[in-house]
Amino acid sequence: MKIHEYQAKEILRKYNVAMPKGKVAFSPEDAVKACIDMCAGLTSEADAKVWVVKAQIHAGGRGKGGGVKIAKSLDEVYQHASKIYGMNLITHQTGPEGRIAKRLFIEEGVSIAKEMYIGITLDRARSQNVVMASIEGGVEIEKVAAETPEKILKEHIDPSVGFREFQARKIAFGLGLTGDSFKNGVQFLLSLYKAYEETDASLFEINPFVITTEGKTLALDAKANFDDNALFRHSDIVPMRDLDEEEPLEIEASKSNLNYIKLDGNVGCMVNGAGLAMATMDIIKLAGGEPANFLDVGGGANVETVSNGFKIILADKNVKAVLINIFGGIVRCDRVANGVIEAAKRVHVNVPVVVRLEGTNAIQAREILANSGLNLISATSFEDAAQRVTQAIA
Repeated sequence: MKIHEYQAKEILRKYNVAMPKGKVAFSPEDAVKACIDMCAGLTSEADAKVWVVKAQIHAGGRGKGGGVKIAKSLDEVYQHASKIYGMNLITHQTGPEGRIAKRLFIEEGVSIAKEMYIGITLDRARSQNVVMASIEGGVEIEKVAAETPEKILKEHIDPSVGFREFQARKIAFGLGLTGDSFKNGVQFLLSLYKAYEETDASLFEINPFVITTEGKTLALDAKANFDDNALFRHSDIVPMRDLDEEEPLEIEASKSNLNYIKLDGNVGCMVNGAGLAMATMDIIKLAGGEPANFLDVGGGANVETVSNGFKIILADKNVKAVLINIFGGIVRCDRVANGVIEAAKRVHVNVPVVVRLEGTNAIQAREILANSGLNLISATSFEDAAQRVTQAIA
């Protein structure tokens, strides 16, 4: 689950991670009021400060897209907030359709001496959490990794002992911190990791992590993702979910306990098992097609899951054909075949449907599909299924 910057900072503030004062706003008027409130109600003091007006969307690159502006008075706060609030913000992460900015974050401006990057995530290859840092802050870390990977410091965390102070000191040294900045940086790293671990986060990213001209270390931006499987332990984080920032079809799929991710292709995929789903998308690509989605209906595919899967896949107007690829291990293929037939009768299917069933009772399943009277195309192999579905679109 993703959350907004201001929400990530609310969480980090509880762990004493240093950051500028900030407040969320839901209108231009709210933005001005937020500035005044942060100055204890003193309008004159608020008017004399420098403020940052930020769009709140679940995507990076907001500054380049016009979603982050500096204001040197309350009038400018209102002007920038009026332009950003409700704008369709297009960045390299939103795609050409963009995202509507429905929330603003107003933050005190700071005098920046140096910008850096800090991130924490799981290194799946090592099965360990990893703390990453770079002197290249304020830019996409992917670009740094591709062009100058030597500028990224990494400290892997042994889960039996956790993140130790010597590791935080090593990173702080690597970033070139000295004096008070070094001490503050070490404490910043330890507090950030504690927040990451205790909230079951899958990512905490501070970009930029800044050193001010006064020597303070601050989180100028914050990105946080959380493990969905651990959210039952965090009733305070669950309400932070913003459905407006999520794909409507993915929300609908989650209601039916289906693992669905919308893609840009035209071949709808319905598969049981995440690994098989990934392989199915790969072979569609190899056959010259473009997968329209990732959809894992789980090991116990039945009439309800197949019906719901059909509805979600066909709600995507880009879908021109559907490939159902089920391995009958936990569930028998003949039961899946009957489920597909019943689901096809319930849901108005107006595109070609290729079905490949393999495993227990696969031969009986193919006979059931052949005798169904429905326009279902049966495939015998993985390659055959991919070729048939791409040919059906051509």
